[in-house]
Amino acid sequence: MTVLLMTPPMTQLNTPYPATAYLTGFLRSRGYEAEQRDPAIELFLEMMTAPALDIIRQHVEDNFEQFEDDELPDVIFTFLAEFDRYRLAVEPVIRFLQGKDPSLALRIISRRFLPEGPAFDTIEQMEAVSGDVLKAAFGNLGVQDQAKYLATLFINDLSAVITQGVDPYFEVSRYGERLAAANPSFDNLYDTLMGEPSFSSEILEQLVEQYLEETQPSVVALTVPFPGNMLGALRIAQTCKAINPDLPVVMGGGFVNTELRALKDTRVFEFVDFICLDDGERPFMTLLEFFDGQREIDELVRTYFLAEDESGIPYVHLNDNKELHDIPQTDVGTPSYDGLPLSEYLSLCEMLNPMHRIWSDGRWNKLTIAHGCYWRKCSFCDVSLDYIDRYDAAGADLLVDRIEELIEETGQTGFHFVDEAAPPKALFALANRLIERGVVISWWGNIRFEKTFTPERCQLLADSGCIAVSGGLEVASDRLLKLMKKGVSVEQVARVTKAFSDADILVHAYLMYGFPTQTEQETIDALEMVRQMMAQGCFQSAFWHRFAATIHSPIGINPDDYGITLDERPEILFAENDVDFTDPTGTDHEMLGEGLRKALYNYMHGIGFDQPMNFWFERPVSDTTMRQDLISKAINDVIAHS
Repeated sequence: MTVLLMTPPMTQLNTPYPATAYLTGFLRSRGYEAEQRDPAIELFLEMMTAPALDIIRQHVEDNFEQFEDDELPDVIFTFLAEFDRYRLAVEPVIRFLQGKDPSLALRIISRRFLPEGPAFDTIEQMEAVSGDVLKAAFGNLGVQDQAKYLATLFINDLSAVITQGVDPYFEVSRYGERLAAANPSFDNLYDTLMGEPSFSSEILEQLVEQYLEETQPSVVALTVPFPGNMLGALRIAQTCKAINPDLPVVMGGGFVNTELRALKDTRVFEFVDFICLDDGERPFMTLLEFFDGQREIDELVRTYFLAEDESGIPYVHLNDNKELHDIPQTDVGTPSYDGLPLSEYLSLCEMLNPMHRIWSDGRWNKLTIAHGCYWRKCSFCDVSLDYIDRYDAAGADLLVDRIEELIEETGQTGFHFVDEAAPPKALFALANRLIERGVVISWWGNIRFEKTFTPERCQLLADSGCIAVSGGLEVASDRLLKLMKKGVSVEQVARVTKAFSDADILVHAYLMYGFPTQTEQETIDALEMVRQMMAQGCFQSAFWHRFAATIHSPIGINPDDYGITLDERPEILFAENDVDFTDPTGTDHEMLGEGLRKALYNYMHGIGFDQPMNFWFERPVSDTTMRQDLISKAINDVIAHS
């Protein structure tokens, strides 16, 4: 029995999403034949060729033939006006971003080789504030990085051309996301799938046909990590069924685990046969045993399939065999990237900030130190779901064994530990083992800013190869941090992040606004806290997330405890996650959000620290009450004692 695992478009362009690698390694360790493909990267590369641009231009001209030049979107106008330059540059730029033609960098940084569409406006906007940002960011010698940044802007323009002029569902990191995310109805997705395939869908179908011919699978398995992968997954399933109606198609992944837990629409099963929830190893292996005749269908674990009631009417049935437990971390095996085109991924530079670019630059082997979260108390988090609630750690020696196996297979020594929050004790043990065994890697991952991360222990992590960490500062307000049961204080976060930064470890802070009962004053004070901490070098990168209540979080389950009222919800037949709510505080979070993002974008580029708070917002806001008072004192105390 041969299993073909695929990641639908789109995820990252710089490195494979790890789900298929995890399952491939696990299945092979259990004696199954497993193959994997990444149609996401291959679809993108097929669209970034000179012949493909010819087709894209024809689509654009057909779709905008009624428009005058001054009515065209900026990115479309530039594409048509500079088409010959786009066609000439696209394939060399792709090779350059794949690391196959570094000499092209000198032509790219000349600013005369690439056509410059709207994506390049960001350079002019930053230069209006702080002068020559490229020279400031890259100096006179950072030729490769500067060229990578400009080439990424070029790719962003071409992607925008496809989205605005050819295929509205195409995005570099998402693909038809709005059709799936928290959508209670399957209607929009179904209608899209029943309609004429888009340009990108046609290419995707051709790739799937090629994969089926190459591997001759007995089963196809699709991972759907995000809402933006659902359309692509169903397109792949649709193609598989058109080629071989009897080929079983199985679906799972993060989107399924969080948003399809109340699935009722039987039309989904016109495309797939089985949908597995939570960790895939046990449910999928049990399915394979069912296909082999070793198990009955009522023995399946956390698996949806189509059944019939006593009247013969089909319905969606979820079977859960609680006698079969999940596979422990010690037994899941080592991920395998065999079958994925590792040399074809693009190393991008989406932002000049050195920490922020790690997400899109370079190829990372993915590993998990511990399943779930050791804290699992935060009120905004999906703590009721398995991927958070079930904590299970692997030992340090086993992890180093797996690290060495992955280095041997891929030739890459960069590792991203993809834990929800890596446990400190396990990290320290891993760091010591890496040093003792002389294993040289570069690694990064997500943590909680625990007080146990002292300067000495941060230095230990740096000595073992840690280059960056990310973690939650969230609302940067002690009142709200206590309400959300975060288990940290603002002063503690300042102390810990400074310890990491002093060890030359880059730090990214997750930020949140719009939390229940958060006032405008608290939001402005939070921005001031962020301003001072970034100015003092506590962390280098951050991102503001708009708070969303989810049905699996303590806030979604017990909204009264947080002073909010959940809005009435429609009947859920397909996806459910975010829940609208009413907060009597009445803060204008929409207006504040734009200003928060604008300020942070400038701070991450090292500019704008001296601007007053009102500079960032559309209307006057209350100046922070803490500008030269409590915040400054707390941070300065931390800096003085670090």
